[in-house]
Amino acid sequence: MSVQFTCPQCGVTTEVDERFAGQSGPCRQCGATVTVPGAPSAPFGPPPPKKSSASIVIVVLAVGLVGALACGGILAALLLPAVQAAREAARRSQCTNNLQQISIALMNYHDVYNEYPPQYFADENGKPMHSWRVLILPYMEHQALYDQYDFNEPWDGPHNSQLASQMPQQFRCPSDPAIAAGGTFTSYVGVSGPGAFFDGPKSTRASAITDGTSNTMMVAEFAGGGVHWMEPRDLDASLLSGIVNPPDGRNMASYHPAGADAAFADGSVRFLSSSIDPQVLHGLTTIAGNEVVQNY
Repeated sequence: MSVQFTCPQCGVTTEVDERFAGQSGPCRQCGATVTVPGAPSAPFGPPPPKKSSASIVIVVLAVGLVGALACGGILAALLLPAVQAAREAARRSQCTNNLQQISIALMNYHDVYNEYPPQYFADENGKPMHSWRVLILPYMEHQALYDQYDFNEPWDGPHNSQLASQMPQQFRCPSDPAIAAGGTFTSYVGVSGPGAFFDGPKSTRASAITDGTSNTMMVAEFAGGGVHWMEPRDLDASLLSGIVNPPDGRNMASYHPAGADAAFADGSVRFLSSSIDPQVLHGLTTIAGNEVVQNY
């Protein structure tokens, strides 16, 4: 098809192919610039290349991958607290099991000697030398370690110091970062002092626990206390503030949220909340205080 147009300068009519519609050029008569009426035609030349199916697949895959990564990140963020809670639950379960084994060892010691081990053995000057933790080693399947210990020198003597790195796993709480890294500080200490389960070099018999074995703490968590596992040092019940988990290094404390574990004279292990009544906590530290202990 052709397109006719008239030059506005000289009035000459010209006919051109429709492919020149919309383009401008000189009039054949007068030379004035004239624009051919009509819509511009498509340019000559090969059509633009089409996107290959491979390119389309790559784009789709890229978009899908970005979406998957975004969803994965959101899912991970949502699951992380649950995973951390599950890990802590497992660590706390192991902590409870550790204290359970310590409780059984203490009771087995009582079955053999008709009394619990003293808090420590002292030298001729009354200085503490050996901890109850060393005394119960044979009842925790650590007879070989017990046989290596030299009772003729203090716990930190030249020979005994070489045994420090052999601390039994039962004395470690897996929630304690320092203990988990393989340190020599124990997570568990005896509840000690006048009227407590452990009372210096004196031994306690089950018959003396008139408050009831289920209401008498033997051993408690002591995170951050800095007590070497062979050291004859424990938790002084007379210094307790009645608060569980204060970061002061002298109260019952753990790395578990909201409380700490304790082993009782009946062989049970219970989790004491940080919100426990201070009077109740003090009542649990005595063997014959006649306190009314409930709701803990």
